Amino acid sequence: MTGTSDAVLHSAPGALVLEHVTRRYPGNPDPSVDDLSLTIAPGELLALVGASGSGKTTTLRIAAGYETPDSGRVLLGDGAAAPRDITRESPQRRGFGMVFQHYALFPHMRVEENVAFGLEARGVRKADRLARAREALDAVGLSGKAERSVQALSGGEQQRVALARALVIQPRVLLLDEPLSNLDPTLRQSMRDELRFTLRQSGVTALFVTHDQEDAFAVADRVAMLERGKLLQVGTPETLYHAPATRAVAEFVGRAALVPAERMGERVRITIDGVALDARARHEGVVGGSALFAVLRPESLVLSETDDVPSWRGVVVGRRFAGGHVVYRVTLGNGAEVEVMGDGAGAREGTRTGVRLADVPVAVVPA
Repeated sequence: MTGTSDAVLHSAPGALVLEHVTRRYPGNPDPSVDDLSLTIAPGELLALVGASGSGKTTTLRIAAGYETPDSGRVLLGDGAAAPRDITRESPQRRGFGMVFQHYALFPHMRVEENVAFGLEARGVRKADRLARAREALDAVGLSGKAERSVQALSGGEQQRVALARALVIQPRVLLLDEPLSNLDPTLRQSMRDELRFTLRQSGVTALFVTHDQEDAFAVADRVAMLERGKLLQVGTPETLYHAPATRAVAEFVGRAALVPAERMGERVRITIDGVALDARARHEGVVGGSALFAVLRPESLVLSETDDVPSWRGVVVGRRFAGGHVVYRVTLGNGAEVEVMGDGAGAREGTRTGVRLADVPVAVVPA
């Protein structure tokens, strides 16, 4: 994207704080959001991920003001001033920007009128709001399309219009609900980069919900994973991938096989079908003596075609071309299925092979 406009995109970001927030719905014995505490720093991009029913959307609605928590508070930081309690403020008073999953654009309005709509509701003069709308469109790469019909735009262009409409009001916080879910896979990949670029240029504090971990990892500074309303872990994408705190995080993030393991000081021993292999361990937060699972990701394993080094024996049951490498699915002697990254040479479906540990740390999580 080019033509970034300081007038449109640079506003003073606020810190958004959810403090011990709980929300229950009648007829449901379990809370949709359960004692959730989360802080999004000024200018930070944070993604909420989790399976359906994990509480992502309810959390976003509480932040937006469309839901009121049964307990806990929502706070908005304002520079050096003490955070303001906005728990019971209406969405209109919060002044947050919102990008909906289905964009919620007005089909009877031109592109610039859609973008300017929020400014009209705030009493900005027509000439000023249209000028600011065009600046916002330029900032999201839609220069020259201000007078077009929304229906004449592609899905990706409509997504940019929705983003421009949210940013033109110079929000303290931007909330996004599955902003990329309606795009086809090819366009989705490019829009991840463009979305991050625009949010970075704006300096806005952003909270966005997605069930797609690739979207979250490509756009967010930090990722928070929810399960049944509870926060399981929050950290950088690298932290959640390489050092998951729980079995649920390890299974949700990336691709991995979890197998029983034994802690041996700074190493971990994994025994499969009578063959024990040791590896360096990542065990942040794992209490000594805990029953463990080793998190075996494709890059932590290699195929071994010789008997020169100990390896687990198995059968190749599938292979997937992944650009610069091939990922093999191998069923081991104990029935466990692992994925192994390779160079595409040799192994085919149905062939027997060995699998050993690569010289990289292996994450472990409590069983």
